[in-house]
Amino acid sequence: MNNQHSIILLTLRHRFDRVLFVDLEKIRTVGLAAAAGAGEILRHYWGKKHTIEKKGAIDLVTEADLASERAIIRLIRTAFPEHAVLAEESGITIGNDSHEWIIDPLDGTTNYAHGLPEFTISIAFANEGNLVFGLVSNPVTGELFCGMKGQGATLNGRPIHVSGTKTLAESLLVTGFPYNLKTIIRPLMQRFERCLMASQGVRRLGSAALDLCYLACGRFEGFWEQNLAPWDTAAGVVIAKEAGASVSDFSNRPYSIKKKEILATNGFIHENLAMLLRL
Repeated sequence: MNNQHSIILLTLRHRFDRVLFVDLEKIRTVGLAAAAGAGEILRHYWGKKHTIEKKGAIDLVTEADLASERAIIRLIRTAFPEHAVLAEESGITIGNDSHEWIIDPLDGTTNYAHGLPEFTISIAFANEGNLVFGLVSNPVTGELFCGMKGQGATLNGRPIHVSGTKTLAESLLVTGFPYNLKTIIRPLMQRFERCLMASQGVRRLGSAALDLCYLACGRFEGFWEQNLAPWDTAAGVVIAKEAGASVSDFSNRPYSIKKKEILATNGFIHENLAMLLRL
């Protein structure tokens, strides 16, 4: 074996070892602790008058978002000071890119600000760019969804699975509207109308993370949305996939959190729903 081949094998083994020996149980423990701490903060501010700032015309941020994010990042960086963090409000905290946490400290801020209990804390972990852990917690309802690659998904510790509904006509769907909806209203409404006419109904909850988790436990059969950020879907995608969901873009190509389109279903209706989303 020549030196070049030896170097390649050593590099591959080093990368494999880093992937293999990530302590996922510790990742899970720290993620759960971070979500619990953030949940206390969100419950503290819940129902009170909020200091609201606007990142866009309909894109809000409150003091609760910021306090929740600070608490999550502080705990993660204490446990894993070398890890990178990508968070909605503060952006990137520099670290080892092969170990990255992806955080939305309050997904569904508009709901939260209006006193609607449809919001979540979303925390995911990616190893070498591969999502391997996700949790989504609603601190008001007490529902905690978790997923770990290869180990399934749970709701409050009990295994969950996508629904077995096989036809689009019998399916309940959920979607969301992007912040720039006014500039793309016609294709947005065209897709919405097609799906509404073909299904049992369409809901709009205001939290992509929650939409994916409700799909994972069989409450919805399909979810689609566009112009989302990585922190909106990272944790929910892990949970949905581990519960048996099919996840792609609108063209039924492989999904990544860097893409701007997501389609997730129970699998049975995936191709039919994808066809309705193609304009």
